[in-house]
Amino acid sequence: MTEPYVYIPEQTSTAKRGKRSTRHFPKGMLFLFPSLFLFTVFLFYPMIRTLYLSFFLTDNRGMATVFVGLENFMRIFTSDLFLKSLTSTFLFVVYTVPGTILISLFLAIIANERLRGIGLFRMVFSSTMGISVAAASVFWLFLFHPSIGFLNQLLSWLNVGSILWLTDPKWALFSVSVSTIWMNIGFTFLILLGGLQSIDRYLYESAEIDGASYFYKLRRITIPMLSPTLFFVVTVTMINAFQTFGQIDMLTRGGPQNETNLIVYSIYREAFVNYQYGSASAQAVVLFAIILLMTIVQFKLGEKKVHYQ
Repeated sequence: MTEPYVYIPEQTSTAKRGKRSTRHFPKGMLFLFPSLFLFTVFLFYPMIRTLYLSFFLTDNRGMATVFVGLENFMRIFTSDLFLKSLTSTFLFVVYTVPGTILISLFLAIIANERLRGIGLFRMVFSSTMGISVAAASVFWLFLFHPSIGFLNQLLSWLNVGSILWLTDPKWALFSVSVSTIWMNIGFTFLILLGGLQSIDRYLYESAEIDGASYFYKLRRITIPMLSPTLFFVVTVTMINAFQTFGQIDMLTRGGPQNETNLIVYSIYREAFVNYQYGSASAQAVVLFAIILLMTIVQFKLGEKKVHYQ
């Protein structure tokens, strides 16, 4: 009497899949090698090197000389200049992130309407994406000029005294924030417009049949359905605000009285002007920790209000 044949398909298929994945592993790594190489050279190594230098005193070439442990961190947190740069950075984020999101959302809602010639307005609203930070900063330098600038000329027509936009400590950070909002509107507008166009039209049609008003549809349909895009845009805009450098260097160079000395510009001056690479690395590590913490908090709190289709 022969024993019954027992077939175990799961074990056989699992073994075959394991052999197949092992056989294709070198090919997969070969495809991943270019990206891994670039990430290692331009991301992982600089991060590790920055963390390493933050525990050392360095020479003018940036080479570690004396191990000081946490002394660099203690020095920057007792420095009035660094604390001032932290305060200015958080104020800058508060000024630019809500302003950029609200203005871009308003423009995106307008541009999402089905009107004749709306494509021209979409092109105008997103045109700042094609302007470099340097060119945009030069444009705003002329606008902010104390004597020939358009803004002060406009104030003179209104019989209002001129404002020293970039040299008055009360106005400098606000002025840079306004220019930054203008520079960031194009990208944010385009992303939000794409999110609006991905919302199914039948939702609005059903609401119109029920007699819903425009603002009811905006509050109950548009904003909830747009929440994943808003979440992405807020996260990216906040990270970019913490990393702002170009317009600060072009418009104010950290002045006046260090009012616009944001943390990235402070790192630049500490490293490439004062040649204190250890202290600059410690500031960079602090900036990385702040951005990481803010992003984690935003994911924990923001994702609860995100409505995925």
